[in-house]
Amino acid sequence: MSPPQPGRPVRGSRTGRPIMAALDLLGRRWTLRVLWELREGPATFRALQERCGGISPSVLNTRLRELRDAGIVGEALAEGTALTRQGEALLKALGPLDGWAKRWAKRR
Repeated sequence: MSPPQPGRPVRGSRTGRPIMAALDLLGRRWTLRVLWELREGPATFRALQERCGGISPSVLNTRLRELRDAGIVGEALAEGTALTRQGEALLKALGPLDGWAKRWAKRR
């Protein structure tokens, strides 16, 4: 499966609206976990795999490739993979959703 691209058909949108392409990418198995684990800083492949607990190397490679293609993560030289500015902006944008989820969990 190729990475979602705005302007191309994606899950939930034949036209590939940017929000639908982003949701398709973020909705893929392990994608949000990988992003979450990079919030504290760069990580080598092995360290990231350990932080994600249970992710297979092939799935991690696929997710990192998709996130690199989307400009959300990049290489941090010897430190491994890191969020790009765009990736940091994405995590910041997800902050209100995290707050909502915590309030929602308390009501459940």
